[in-house]
Amino acid sequence: MFHNKDIQEIKEELKTSEKGLTSKQVEKNIMVYGKNVLPKKKKDSVFKIFFMQFKDPIIILLLFAILASVIIGEYIDAIAILFIILIDIVMGTYQENKANNTAEALEKLVTAKTRVIRDGKEMQIESSDVTVGDYLLLESGDKVPADARIVESHNLMVDEAILTGESLQVSKNSEIIKKDKIAISEQSNMLFSGTNIVTGRVQAIVIAIGLNTEIGKIADSINKAEEAKSPLTIRVEKFSKQISLLVLVVAAVITFLLIIKDVPNHEIFLSVIALAVSAMPEGLPLALTMALTIGSNKMAKKNVIVKKLNAVESLGSCTVIASDKTGTLTVNEQTAKKILLPNNNEYDIMGIGYETKGNISGNDIEYAKEIAFLGAINNEAVLDKDKMLGDSIDLAFLVLGKKAEVNLKNVNVIEKIPYESENKYSAVFYEKNGEMYCTIKGSLEKVKSFCGKCNLVNDEVTSSLLEKQNERLAKDGYRVIAIANGKISRKKQYTEKDIQGLTFMGMVGFIDPIRKEAIASIKECRNAGIKVLMITGDHPLTAYSIARDLKLADKYDLVTTGDEVEEYLAKGSGAFDDFIKGKTIFTRVTPLQKLEIVESLKRQGEFVAVTGDGVNDAPALKNANIGVAMGSGTDIARETADMIIIDDNFKSIVAGVKEGRVAYANIRKIVLFLISCGLAEVLFFCLSIIFNLPMPLVAIQLLWINVVTDGIQDFALSFEKAEQNIMKNKPRDPKEPLFDHDLFSEIILSGIVTGFLVFTVWYLLINVLHMDISLARGYIMALMVFIQNIHVFNCRSEKASAFSISIKSNKLILWGVLVSVLLQIIVMEVPLLSTFLQTSSIPFLHLLYLFLIALFVLIVLEIYKKIKYR
Repeated sequence: MFHNKDIQEIKEELKTSEKGLTSKQVEKNIMVYGKNVLPKKKKDSVFKIFFMQFKDPIIILLLFAILASVIIGEYIDAIAILFIILIDIVMGTYQENKANNTAEALEKLVTAKTRVIRDGKEMQIESSDVTVGDYLLLESGDKVPADARIVESHNLMVDEAILTGESLQVSKNSEIIKKDKIAISEQSNMLFSGTNIVTGRVQAIVIAIGLNTEIGKIADSINKAEEAKSPLTIRVEKFSKQISLLVLVVAAVITFLLIIKDVPNHEIFLSVIALAVSAMPEGLPLALTMALTIGSNKMAKKNVIVKKLNAVESLGSCTVIASDKTGTLTVNEQTAKKILLPNNNEYDIMGIGYETKGNISGNDIEYAKEIAFLGAINNEAVLDKDKMLGDSIDLAFLVLGKKAEVNLKNVNVIEKIPYESENKYSAVFYEKNGEMYCTIKGSLEKVKSFCGKCNLVNDEVTSSLLEKQNERLAKDGYRVIAIANGKISRKKQYTEKDIQGLTFMGMVGFIDPIRKEAIASIKECRNAGIKVLMITGDHPLTAYSIARDLKLADKYDLVTTGDEVEEYLAKGSGAFDDFIKGKTIFTRVTPLQKLEIVESLKRQGEFVAVTGDGVNDAPALKNANIGVAMGSGTDIARETADMIIIDDNFKSIVAGVKEGRVAYANIRKIVLFLISCGLAEVLFFCLSIIFNLPMPLVAIQLLWINVVTDGIQDFALSFEKAEQNIMKNKPRDPKEPLFDHDLFSEIILSGIVTGFLVFTVWYLLINVLHMDISLARGYIMALMVFIQNIHVFNCRSEKASAFSISIKSNKLILWGVLVSVLLQIIVMEVPLLSTFLQTSSIPFLHLLYLFLIALFVLIVLEIYKKIKYR
């Protein structure tokens, strides 16, 4: 702790002075303390990402399928499955590596420089070379390179939002603080690494670098945290176990049937392996990767960069979004919105942020323009097309001046008293039209003390007159700045003693405006069953006012503070969870408290998405189910998060949720399509065994159907658009299996209908029409192709009729049907291919009959949906 130590004591302890460190001391300190850098998470190599894909449970199952195919001599099957696996893994590797590179490109390419004093000389060095004991020289616009104790400062304002979450700049000075334990936000004589100097100049002694800084401690803690599995990973793992169990059941049933029929053991083994391989959804891993890749690309178009493919679906599963206020729900630009005169005349100011377009509405506009003029004179900010620099309130006053079209040409500024935190005001002595004036702006209490009367009011300045106005503005969430002005005597030099008898002109209310689109996005979340929480470092009243405008909170009981959070934490997890459950707005919370809030929500069964941009957000981002960093945020936040919002907009997060839901819905559609087709194949094989019929399809024909026909259509299903009510459904329980009751029912029905339909045709062809087995297999193969190309229309929605979804929303489905049917005709008509696939040419009229028979699957599923979801 250095905030409670005298400057001389610190110099002696760190062996430094006003002349800075010597070159020898610098070398020694770098040896002892190391470089001033934070350890970054090592980027996964392409090879590591590639081999990590093999951990997918379904990939492991398919590797066993390859082994089984080799054992029974079906080498073509083995090669085909291996080819599918490799395509899937290459695609997954490419997508994740691309996302990592995009995230990495967001980091700054330039090396930060810092001014220091060494060997009694001022010099500029790289921030990574700063060491303990260095004398820093910082000014407006500089980033603080390390934790440091202030030695001397002038008009110093620092933006500590990345560390504390507080949206307003804080004033700093060199005065010793005698308390031993004190919050970071209250250490007014300290500078912290990663924060920014907004106004003023400062000299400070570096007391900690790298991992020993406040930022470093947070970075170290998040690197040690374990990553949680995504809902999709959990579901796919469970689904893989279910598929494995299904394959074992199928194998057991077939073994039992063949044993009853006294089939030799060798043939039993070959038959069981062949059918188990046919039951495997070979195209599923590739289809899953495609669905997630498409979702990832759609998100990227909506300013959401996904670092890992599984995170696409994770965002769609969230039940709670814990969002930052500043810059995400608001525009992060202080804006003058109201002017209030002592006679209660009120002016509304149009426009948002630093956009200079906007009108001032109200009676007697000249009075409002006078206040805008005074705010523009008493100002240290810079605002032009290429540069915005200075305190956010000063910038807002300059914008107000441009809206009021104030003229500063005939004004000559003689003297300035810059804003100091101890003074709580700034003043300017200026000459206008041959007269000398003084104007001040600051807190109401301070400005009142310099005034003798109120403008437009005959009474003297009293608390009852102005404090009610101040209280009303503050309650509405405004930050209030009071302004006074008056004539003074001409002098050579002016000091604070010359400021007296001024006229109180009025008050200006500032607010960080909400994003226009945020209200609609929050409403969309509410309709989707997603609870939105706001976490901010702002004052509770300010936070409540913004939450009320956002329609996040309609009563103050939903607001809590860091102090209350700490109080309930001490009461145990049960009481704390009950407390958190009833709150929506969290103000003045520390990084640790934010982390505890996230953990509480997870204990309550919520799937939590946390947004953040600062170092203070990193622990919560890491421990959330899904961390969402802002593109403008710190390196630590971006490295910690699962995805990055490039435009910092809450609307983009909600768009990401929608795309996540679409991706998961498409995955379910693909599962419905592939597993029902696989079940049908197993069923008509089993029925053939029971009724002493030959196998309806040989291995190469099964492979053609599973890889080519299925592959084309599951690829097309990956491109399905969002269904109409996708953002009106409640989030799925992350623990809910992929095979839930609804999906299971539809798979069983469509699989049984298809299986019995194909077997019935097979039975008629063999036992009634006495068709040659090879020719009959060609008919069955064509029938399966027709059924699957019709069934894909069923799978476009689990609940909606196939006829209610426009084909224009996904033209790939239609193209997929045309291509797969055309390929089937080609393999039947080209002698070389028909011989290889053991099929033959079929008359057109017979193909038409097979097509009409295949329509039965569509009719049954339409009736099922009509009855179940009417």
